[in-house]
Amino acid sequence: MPLLADESLERCVWRTVQAEAEKCKCTVLAIGGMPDHVHLVLIQPPTITLAKLLNQVKGVSSSVAREHLGSEQFFRWANGYAAFSLSRPHCKEVVAYVLRQKEHHADQNLWQDWEWTPPMYTPNTPSPMADSMAEGLPSGACDAR
Repeated sequence: MPLLADESLERCVWRTVQAEAEKCKCTVLAIGGMPDHVHLVLIQPPTITLAKLLNQVKGVSSSVAREHLGSEQFFRWANGYAAFSLSRPHCKEVVAYVLRQKEHHADQNLWQDWEWTPPMYTPNTPSPMADSMAEGLPSGACDAR
């Protein structure tokens, strides 16, 4: 499992994540995380797919992390990612949450749906959030119109 175990590596990776996202014409609003995960809040233009954006961000940042760590340590991002869209009224709250990741984890004051991670190397594992969201939808809400 990749770990951003020291502040120097964390800063290096986060700067790289921001730079690569900006190269893809994204506006980065917040980056935060823990040694085993990163949260990124950004405005994504319609000119790039999420898959292409994250392939670029994860690819370059993992290369930079490996270079920073040297040959004695291994670094690789997990295969998948989770993505959520935000409405404008929720943006400030989400940015504040992401910027205070370490505090939230220390206090165990977590948004569980945002902190859930599937078991390592298990593709297509559904999020528990997906079930809870689906249960609350009105009948026919997702039907084609």
